[in-house]
Amino acid sequence: MTERTTTPGGRHSAIVLAVVLACQLMVGIDATIVNIALPEIQTQLHFSQTGLAWVFNAYTLAFGGLLLLGGRAGDLLGRRRMFAFGVLLFTAASLLGGLATQSWWLVAARALQGIGGAMASPNVLSLIMSNYEDGPRRTHALSVFAVASSASLALGLLAGGALTSAGSWRWVFFVNVPIGAAILILTPIFVHETETHRGRFDLVGAITATIGVAGLAYGVIRTATSGWGDPITIAVFVAAVLVLVCFILVEKRAEQPIMPLRLFADRRRAAAYVNTLLVPSTIFAVIYFLTQYLQEGFGYGPLATGVAFLPMTVVLMGVVRLVGRLIKRWGTRPVMAVGIAFVTAALLWLTRLTSGSGYLADVLGPLVLLGVGAGLTTVALSVTSLSGVRREDSGAGAGLFQTLQWTSWSLGLAVLVTVYHQAATEGGGVAESLARGTASAFAGASVIAVIALISTLIFVRSAIQPGAPAAPADPPAGKVPPEQAEAGARSRD
Repeated sequence: MTERTTTPGGRHSAIVLAVVLACQLMVGIDATIVNIALPEIQTQLHFSQTGLAWVFNAYTLAFGGLLLLGGRAGDLLGRRRMFAFGVLLFTAASLLGGLATQSWWLVAARALQGIGGAMASPNVLSLIMSNYEDGPRRTHALSVFAVASSASLALGLLAGGALTSAGSWRWVFFVNVPIGAAILILTPIFVHETETHRGRFDLVGAITATIGVAGLAYGVIRTATSGWGDPITIAVFVAAVLVLVCFILVEKRAEQPIMPLRLFADRRRAAAYVNTLLVPSTIFAVIYFLTQYLQEGFGYGPLATGVAFLPMTVVLMGVVRLVGRLIKRWGTRPVMAVGIAFVTAALLWLTRLTSGSGYLADVLGPLVLLGVGAGLTTVALSVTSLSGVRREDSGAGAGLFQTLQWTSWSLGLAVLVTVYHQAATEGGGVAESLARGTASAFAGASVIAVIALISTLIFVRSAIQPGAPAAPADPPAGKVPPEQAEAGARSRD
């Protein structure tokens, strides 16, 4: 049975975009908004230093481990239904987090937030894809989505600093309640349910994907305190890899897999997936390490640290307004390559940080370059990764894209934190160690960015050719003869 569906490009599409992006901003901001409030949380709820890390880790583990499940559930049960369920759970968990009086209570609330975010977030992309036909309007919508996703990380720092300074750490949770309530009220009015697809739910695939991704994320998180050589850490990584291999074998045999392997059949899309594992880690590294450097090296307070990232956010928001036209004129591959080149330049500039560096001379310029690069790259990656995905696979495709982004943040950060600690412990004063470690982390991120740039130039092909009309989404399997489908794929490449 098919429920009432949205009409792509309908008169309420702008309102639909605003509603779903409000959710994306709320979920994305919560990845960083708590960071600045952690010292106050530790004091009031009596967290140990190790236990305090789980305020962040509980969210990332639940979110990263369940994204694929949330995306596929939207395909089978209805994307608006799963979106609303995720927002409801996220909002309720935020209220519980703000009311927490015990450390375990807050950690549990953060895990529930992660589950709610994983149910809602992949369906944000699916609802955008359903409301906008393939072409300039969809590219613009994806551009706005990209800026919301990228800006949410920096906005989380600003909001966390402002709320903690003006009130208390509890407001970083309470602020989600009115936003979530508004989304829940507007969703049934303006967002119609999308097409649902009959079939069996891939329960084994969902379980193995969740365990594998969560295990990988836990292993990465553990390296920050136990190191890469810790036996338990190694055992967790081995187990996670084995479970993920089982997941792939299950998906090859499943009638309706949670992650259709045909998503990787398009070489253009597969290459974009590789870059999605590389590029976001370098952008997130700047936010993570500069947040610490500004507070510990420059002595900035929480609010000042958030404000320091505003130039990057403003530039990024300006760039994404132009990306749709740039892609239409030049194609996604050149835009992606230029974007990664800007990111690389920003990282190389940041490797020059010393204990005597200043914000205007050594930080502002790289942040502006990063804003340009992030705006160009994230939009081009999302368009390339999602272009041509079948309608029945859009939830799974969105879930996979966001899972790769989240994995990039976790894995990349773990590697770069290791680089940071090795450089910072080589001796010298506190200020010198901080600057040396931070510069070394950015040097490592530069290497990752260069690899992504080479991958783009050699393997990535444009999802949209310059001046060519956008190709429609792939039809359901069996509706187009193989030779015609192959010819269509070649024309899109």
